[in-house]
Amino acid sequence: MDVETAEEQGGPAPPSGVPCGPCSAGAPALGGRREPKKYAVTDDYQLSKQVLGLGVNGKVLECFHRRTGQKCALKLLYDSPKARQEVDHHWQASGGPHIVRILDVYENMHHSKRCLLIIMECMEGGELFSRIQERGDQAFTEREAAEIMRDIGTAIQFLHSRNIAHRDVKPENLLYTSKDKDAVLKLTDFGFAKETTQNALQTPCYTPYYVAPEVLGPEKYDKSCDMWSLGVIMYILLCGFPPFYSNTGQAISPGMKRRIRLGQYGFPSPEWSEVSEDAKQLIRLLLKTDPTERLTITQFMNHPWINQSMVVPQTPLHTARVLQEDRDHWDEVKEEMTSALATMRVDYDQVKIKDLKTSNNRLLNKRRKKQAGSSSGSQGCNNQ
Repeated sequence: MDVETAEEQGGPAPPSGVPCGPCSAGAPALGGRREPKKYAVTDDYQLSKQVLGLGVNGKVLECFHRRTGQKCALKLLYDSPKARQEVDHHWQASGGPHIVRILDVYENMHHSKRCLLIIMECMEGGELFSRIQERGDQAFTEREAAEIMRDIGTAIQFLHSRNIAHRDVKPENLLYTSKDKDAVLKLTDFGFAKETTQNALQTPCYTPYYVAPEVLGPEKYDKSCDMWSLGVIMYILLCGFPPFYSNTGQAISPGMKRRIRLGQYGFPSPEWSEVSEDAKQLIRLLLKTDPTERLTITQFMNHPWINQSMVVPQTPLHTARVLQEDRDHWDEVKEEMTSALATMRVDYDQVKIKDLKTSNNRLLNKRRKKQAGSSSGSQGCNNQ
């Protein structure tokens, strides 16, 4: 039976309140890669018509494991190299800290087309900012914001250590496992994830501080996209509104692009008046206009505001109030961030790796002339 028939047949859903968690069947080991199962997904799972969300490359439906009754999420992707890449990257990351787990993958026919079906743990707690918005009068503190940023950073660190850049870290891709107080925040949707490779110029013994950014190659750009996202999410967590915005009603206006490029944002009162200087400094380091100057994930995780989050002040923030007051505009905020990330991905994808010999960087040229006029030996290792 193909997916189409199964969807139409529907059938009674298992009782609500079934705990959501990893279905034991076929859960891959940490960072595992597997071949998709070729038999019908409906042999193992009962599909519901309930749409849980829309990913970059396909919709996400509710489903139930036939044997255990556990509720899971099914993402449907039409087969393509891009879909295969998404599955591969998510599989490599699955089981990592604060990353939504893949439980099974199937290759079936749907509407007479080959498709890939990703079965994931069901994230029943909703989006990060919805949870804060729903707090009402209960204060959301700076320390809580630091703990959330540490969790998101832990997911990014896991990915970057495996040379994967997510490139789509945004509010709707940060979901809680449940509505419970101790729910875990996790990152999902690997539709724009990209494998990065260690560039020869970035080995520990060669710190090319004088080399043009394009010489360093795209790896640092792809990862820096995630660092910029961390800066934007941290900013919103601490005040309830984004650092950059569009004045025209378009998802991303020329003015907004310019403000992002020039790093034009502020920390206005009253929302920012009580926020610690440590937090503001960290945001400045993440939103650096030159992608190569942004913090790496290791530097971010070692920042005192993150790695000593237990001593971050418990200052009550304006975030929950602002999110509630501006709830009608929240979809626009998400759309703007989506567009900004799309622009960034295009820009970084167009970065060409230049050979040092052909690079026309002024500092490099000056260094060449100096070296040409010098008879001294080769330079030693200079880690700056």
